[in-house]
Amino acid sequence: MSGVIRVNIVSHRALRAVGLALLGLLALAFGPSAAAPVPSRAPNIVIILVDDAGYTDFGAYGGEIATPTIDALAARGTRFANFHATPMCAPSRAMLLTGVDSHTAGVANLPESTPPEHRDDPAYQGRLAANVVTLASRLQAGGYHTWMAGKWHLGHEPGDLPSARGFDRSFALDATGADNWEQRPYFPIYRQADWFEDGKRATLPGDYYSSKFLVDRMIGYIKAKPDDGRPFFAYLPFLAIHIPIQAPAEYVAKYEGRYADGWQAQRQRRYAGAVRAGLIPAGTPMGPMPTNVKDWNRLSAAEQQLAAKRMAVNAGMLEAMDHHLGRLVAHLKATGQYDNTLFVVLSDNGPEAGDPTVEPVFKLWMKSVGYRWGAQGLGGKGTYAAIGPGWASAAAAPGALFKFYASEGGTRVPLIVAGPGVRPGATNRAFSIISDITPTVLDFAGVAPAPAPAAPLSGRSLRPVLTGAAEAAYDAGTPVGLEAAGDAALFKGDLKLTRNAGGLGSPTWRLYDIANDPGETKDLSAAMPGKAAELLADYRAWAARVGVAEVPPGYAPDREVAKNIFLRIAEAFALPLTAGLILLAGALSYAVYRVLRWRRDKTNGEETMGRTFMRGLLGLVGLLALLIASRFWITPDKIGATMGLLPDGAAGLGTLRADMAGFFGAAGVLSLTAAVRNERRWLVPVLLLLAIALTGRVINLLVTGGGAVLVPPMVIEAVLIVIVGLGLRVMGDRAK
Repeated sequence: MSGVIRVNIVSHRALRAVGLALLGLLALAFGPSAAAPVPSRAPNIVIILVDDAGYTDFGAYGGEIATPTIDALAARGTRFANFHATPMCAPSRAMLLTGVDSHTAGVANLPESTPPEHRDDPAYQGRLAANVVTLASRLQAGGYHTWMAGKWHLGHEPGDLPSARGFDRSFALDATGADNWEQRPYFPIYRQADWFEDGKRATLPGDYYSSKFLVDRMIGYIKAKPDDGRPFFAYLPFLAIHIPIQAPAEYVAKYEGRYADGWQAQRQRRYAGAVRAGLIPAGTPMGPMPTNVKDWNRLSAAEQQLAAKRMAVNAGMLEAMDHHLGRLVAHLKATGQYDNTLFVVLSDNGPEAGDPTVEPVFKLWMKSVGYRWGAQGLGGKGTYAAIGPGWASAAAAPGALFKFYASEGGTRVPLIVAGPGVRPGATNRAFSIISDITPTVLDFAGVAPAPAPAAPLSGRSLRPVLTGAAEAAYDAGTPVGLEAAGDAALFKGDLKLTRNAGGLGSPTWRLYDIANDPGETKDLSAAMPGKAAELLADYRAWAARVGVAEVPPGYAPDREVAKNIFLRIAEAFALPLTAGLILLAGALSYAVYRVLRWRRDKTNGEETMGRTFMRGLLGLVGLLALLIASRFWITPDKIGATMGLLPDGAAGLGTLRADMAGFFGAAGVLSLTAAVRNERRWLVPVLLLLAIALTGRVINLLVTGGGAVLVPPMVIEAVLIVIVGLGLRVMGDRAK
């Protein structure tokens, strides 16, 4: 494997490691039942993953947000100033939990943003590949208790969930995010909030708030641990501070007015904070503001007020998360477990710059499901907010851009490691990457990596760096590749070759010295053409080895997600929109018919123009009916739910196929026949079918009490009856 675990131990401890490796082989072959006991002083492991935290969001990294728990861990341990994740969450999480590259792990892109051209590629399945072994599985096989509570996003089929991937207990969300106050999805691409407890669908409590609930769960797992001398591994991936940003009012209130001078000023403050914290030297160039960030002074007073409130909510959400993390730390201290616990705190990518609340179509969806997005009460239950590109750029200072870009702003994130054996109060400036976490933890735990046929680790142990035995895990000649959704980078020593596929980036390869220029302000490609060519060759070799697929022309992950959101919203509103369009078409056709009656052809008395228009309208009605019939046959569950038909079991779906597809199919064929043959007699059975259907729906509504979902289909059928009735009136028995 490319990542060699470096352990400084004497010979008798080497024998112990060999024994653990052999036991690991048995565990891989026979599962958790073959787990071996670990030494009593092996450390507990707690990994805290903050979602979408920027480089300077934590107080220990120069930010103004109160994060005393995280800051205390930083003082007790080592901060990393040059640590990198991928620019998006799922690939980062795959690398974090397996120690292999995201392509090898099978999660090279978000499932929600994977282009259709990649969906059959093994590297882009959106769930962990069968030949990769998780950190939890290795620790479980090594005798650890293993638990997780939080966002998973690595597959939701039974074999993909945490319970099948090495966790004894788990309460997991498999989605990019969810509401923090209620069990409901935050994006229309999801039909529900998919929470799972120990592999089974779960229900959230009525007093749910994400950060509080997840810490409560983890404390519960720790309290329930048997007194068997075995250590534990706790994985705590918070929903904070992913959109929708939501926080209790008392935390938001602390930051009211703090951001009134705007994102440009905030970016300068964060830069100064990073210098003050010792992460970057004074005079370090800072990347420019992205082109999609508006000048704060050009915003209206109301726009500034709303934007400042959003950032206050974001700050309150992070402080609330830190507060609840503090409860976990306090419990470990109270129970005597704190001193022997290794803490790892990090973010999965740079800050989120997307703001769906400014999109008209998304506003339609928010309004339909009851979300509010105004400044009043923002952050509370039923509200929706995002920080947008201005505040995201400030959180990424001094880096350029943010999440979804392979720039430093999108990939350079905080990492803090604290616990037994770790140098306190240290700052490491050498390059490291998120796949290094698994080998580091295994090294501290004294557990061997999984043997073949498992994919070998690509990350390297940071333990020598953390103990002071080494300054860096990678030498200046070792290339390290990274790619997600077309955004790519190759790191080698202090140099970075990178390109960005998104709308704010450039597909041109650029070379930067990120040790001295983390803002990526000076492209060195022209000055160092030999190095640029060398790193490009390294990247291509790495990409071929791990299975990188080039993205289609014009692709960008945010656009792919936006497209999927639009399609899902269109699907959700398909019938009401269709009903409205048909109603409008019917009204227009009737108006045209009335006008054309006054302009009757004087030679034969026929309304030729009106008949032609009606034939076209009936043709559209026929095509619509056939489309609905095809959907009843192909996806009866989805179209049935849309039309208020909710059958249970295979027989119910079969009934929908046989009855409803036949009904709409017959109506469609007869309407098309009337239009093509120009004969109204074919419309009589169509009118009869529609009348029977509408009568049945009215009776059902009266008997059952019905619901809003029953109304749109009734409106559609009523409009179709009007159109077909007009056809009977306008059309003759046969065109002469």
